[in-house]
Amino acid sequence: MLDHTDTRLLAALQKDAHLTSQQLGEMLNLSPSQAGRRRQRLEAEGYIEGYAARLDPVRLGLQVQGFVQVALATHGPDHSASFARLVRTRPEITSAWTMTGEADYLLRIYCTDLPALNRLLHEVLLPHPAVARVQSQIVMDQLKRDAPLPT
Repeated sequence: MLDHTDTRLLAALQKDAHLTSQQLGEMLNLSPSQAGRRRQRLEAEGYIEGYAARLDPVRLGLQVQGFVQVALATHGPDHSASFARLVRTRPEITSAWTMTGEADYLLRIYCTDLPALNRLLHEVLLPHPAVARVQSQIVMDQLKRDAPLPT
């Protein structure tokens, strides 16, 4: 069970994962060792899954961000597993969700340019035997960066 101090610690780490135990302790009115033990417990219990750097896609040459909705023609377990394996192998697909509604999957993609997006759609996704159709939306501007989870 999380207490108020745990939620404050998680919120602080989502904003800056580089905070030291000393800094966390000062923010939370704890000793550095208490703050460090709390962080370790939250890691061990799975509240903190890991730490990662947030990169600028444009500076990396990834000019096109988009979302691709995928509808499957058939929903057998073998086809679904095969499509999931394909999704996991493609670096352009940075996240994927199974969905309710018309689309079975929603994929978030980053590509270098529109021809790369076209190749992903027409040479990778559409040829998959389980895929019936794809619909892509290109991001024009991102109004809000991926934000921390509410705590």
